[in-house]
Amino acid sequence: MLALWWDGDRSGFTLASGFRRPVGYVWLADGTPVGEDEAMRTFAARLGLDPVLDLQAMEPLTLPDPESDGPARLLGLIAVLARSGLALPAGLAPGEPADRLRSAARALGAEPVEWSGWRDAVRAELDAVEEGPLGPWLRGPAARLLSAAQLAAGVPMVARGVRRRSGGWAVAGAVLIVHGALGLVYDRVRGRRG
Repeated sequence: MLALWWDGDRSGFTLASGFRRPVGYVWLADGTPVGEDEAMRTFAARLGLDPVLDLQAMEPLTLPDPESDGPARLLGLIAVLARSGLALPAGLAPGEPADRLRSAARALGAEPVEWSGWRDAVRAELDAVEEGPLGPWLRGPAARLLSAAQLAAGVPMVARGVRRRSGGWAVAGAVLIVHGALGLVYDRVRGRRG
C-alpha cells in the first residue's frame, strides 16, 4: 500500500508491503529532503522499479533544490511512478487546498467518516465480544464464579510464596488475585451499564 501525503509543513510517502518494515521519505514544505537516500532505493526495490532508469529519475528528489517545494517533489515522484501504472484520480493532486481535495473525493464516491469518540468505540467492541462465544465467561454467573475461584486460589499461593520465600509462587498468586478482582469489577461495572 502506498500512501502519499502532504500538509502545510511537510510532504512525503510511506510504502507498507506485507510484513516488512514500512519505508518512507519526507520533504519539508520548501522541498528540503529530510529522508535517507537508502529509503528511496529501498522504495524502488520493493516496488520493482527499474534500478537504472527509475532510480536515476528519483535521485534528484533526494538532493537539495531551492526551486522545488514539497508538493513539486511529490509530483516528481508521481511522474516516475506513472510509468509503472500509478494514476491519481482527477482533482487529487499534491498542493491542492483541502476543500478542493474533499470535493474531488466526494465526487469519486468517498464518504466522510464520523467517529463518536473512543468511549463509544470501546463500548461497541466490548459489546461485540460479550455477544460472542466468550460472553458467558466475561459477564454473568459463570464469570463471577471463575473470578472468585481465581481469588480463592491466588491467596494461598501468595501465602505459600511468602512463607517459602519463593518469588514464583508469590507472583503467580498475585496474578490470579489481580485477574480475579478485575473480573469481578468488570462484571459489576458492565452489569450496571448493560
